[in-house]
Amino acid sequence: MKLTIAFLQLLPAGSLEENLDKGIKACLQAKEKGADIALFPEMWSCGYSFPHEKESLRERAAPCDGFFVRRFSEMAAELDMAIAITFLERHEPKPRNTVCLFDRHGKLLYRYAKVHICDFGEADDESVLDAGDSFFVADLDTKDGIVRVGSMICYDREFPESARILMLKGAELLLVPNACPMELNRLAQLRGRAYENMLAIATCNYPSPHPDCNGRSTLFDGVVYLPELPASRDTCVFEAGEGEGVYTAELDVDMLREYRRREVWGMKNRRPELYGEISEKRHI
Repeated sequence: MKLTIAFLQLLPAGSLEENLDKGIKACLQAKEKGADIALFPEMWSCGYSFPHEKESLRERAAPCDGFFVRRFSEMAAELDMAIAITFLERHEPKPRNTVCLFDRHGKLLYRYAKVHICDFGEADDESVLDAGDSFFVADLDTKDGIVRVGSMICYDREFPESARILMLKGAELLLVPNACPMELNRLAQLRGRAYENMLAIATCNYPSPHPDCNGRSTLFDGVVYLPELPASRDTCVFEAGEGEGVYTAELDVDMLREYRRREVWGMKNRRPELYGEISEKRHI
């Protein structure tokens, strides 16, 4: 079983309506390229640009049952292609940074709100948003079978617990919307998360010259060793350049599943009875 993932590495068009129109055109292009899943960068509805004044922020936010999100549900069914659409979600008491995954029938599989918001005490951070409170994994129906899929959003990947809990819930593929510079160390984080959890991670970023972004969307397939190879292999099977575009990459799900059956890294020798300190609140 192989899965084609489209990375919609796009520059925002402007308003909600303009981003909707550009997003629809990108989904059509993804389908033409044979995609099974189309993945947007973080908070596509507003291009990861949002005011901090309460009323303006609320006006910028899109409801989950509004025309913006609903249109991508309809597009997923029309194109027979899953779509992971990202948006500033209208939510009380504060908006959230959210991704909705619609399957190829237009059915909502999960609505995930970013758990680790970027609250850095700065004027342009996410302190005006609410954080999510759970991680979700769902069975994604594709033309070739079921794949277990979950999501992190950008800063979530910097916490190893995010990918670990998703793996423990059965995820085989993580869809990760992003809006930050993907430099050596952040790419290394993704490589490490895929390696230690024996899963695939698809990350879609904004292209250059979007502020503080540089493209380099990636797919890490998590398969480190193959019996026919004398040494470890590069788990990065795709990395885009910095420019705008709709890029596709293929994930060999069968190879990943066989690797997980054969190797021990992710689960077999875990000792969760010793890990209690991880969930304790501490400051360093």
